[in-house]
Amino acid sequence: MTNIGIIICGRYGSCAGGKCLRSMRERVGGFAAYPREEELALVGYASCGGCPGGNIEYVPGEMVKNGVSVIHFATGMVVGYPPCPFIKPFRDFIESAFHIPVLVGTHPIPLKYHTTHNTLPFWNDMGMASLAGSLFAEDRQTMALYD
Repeated sequence: MTNIGIIICGRYGSCAGGKCLRSMRERVGGFAAYPREEELALVGYASCGGCPGGNIEYVPGEMVKNGVSVIHFATGMVVGYPPCPFIKPFRDFIESAFHIPVLVGTHPIPLKYHTTHNTLPFWNDMGMASLAGSLFAEDRQTMALYD
């Protein structure tokens, strides 16, 4: 079993996590990396605390205490406008300080966001495709289901 923690963008602090949990069940988006037969359990769900991420220093530690083995940054950190400028430093800090992997992305990028954001240079400028590759590799039909 893999114990999952999800950290969402502070702008979406009231998000109930429906798309993230659905994608975890369906093994799409950031959860496509896990085999279907592998059991996944959500053991932590929190906001980064808002810019510049005040919760990043302690939330992962709390998640580790609850058995988390991997943390996912929610897709909202990628598709919010502007995308979170702290994704790389947050990931690097958590992996270094807490010795657990961080994956960027939960649910597939909704097609409407993908279509709009692809016309702007910021995803390329930020190297987002290399950070959240599984989200960019998702097929358009699945993306449309997450609009």
